[in-house]
This record gives sequence, structure tokens and C-alpha cells, in this order.
Amino acid sequence: LHLIIPAPFLAITPEWVPYPAFVIEFTGIAEIIGAVCLAQPWSNKFRRLAGICLALYALCVFPANINHLLIDMGSADPKLGWIYHGPRMVAQPILIWLALWVSNVTDWPFKKPLEKETEATI
Repeated sequence: LHLIIPAPFLAITPEWVPYPAFVIEFTGIAEIIGAVCLAQPWSNKFRRLAGICLALYALCVFPANINHLLIDMGSADPKLGWIYHGPRMVAQPILIWLALWVSNVTDWPFKKPLEKETEATI
């Protein structure tokens, strides 16, 4: 949606973000590239890099989510309210963790079992 309908994203972009139209377009492209790289099966190293980049991306767009909350909840007639913004604020750190977890950057809190030694490695 960043590429197709950028207006809602521009409306919640904090004023201190330089070149907001470019940033919105760039973040849309980054999401697509990150998802494709995360889904590829041929390189664990590449998937780990994609996970780290997507986690950093989610961290960087968090100020826009906070700004959206402040704009909406600060208005006389909030359009989305806490039903939307509350879960979104909680979900952002989970998305950061999820990007790192699915890319095998972390296994916290679900420790992966140690691989059993095979006869060939003994």
C-alpha cells in the first residue's frame, strides 16, 4: 500500500522526517524486498540479513505509528481509537521479534534443541 496508496502513510509521517514521499516509497519497496529475501530458501545468511533489515525497518517506522496514535487520539473525534492503536503499539515490538525469529537470528524464548550427532560426525 505504501506504493499504491501513499496518502495515509504521508498523513502519519512525523514532520521531522525529511522527504516524506520518498521515505514512504522507499519503505514500501523495502517491505517487498525484505519479504522476498526472507522467503528465499537457498541462503541462511541471506535470510538472517533480511530478518535483521526487516526488524530495523519495523523499529524505524514505529515513530510513525506513535504519531498516528497521537494524531487520532488527540482529535476531538478519534476515528480509530484504542481498539486499533492499543494492539498496534503492542504488535510493533512483536513484529520486530518475529522478523528476527523467523530468520533464525534469535530463538528466544523457544530454544531450539541441539542437533544430535550422527554416526558420520562421530
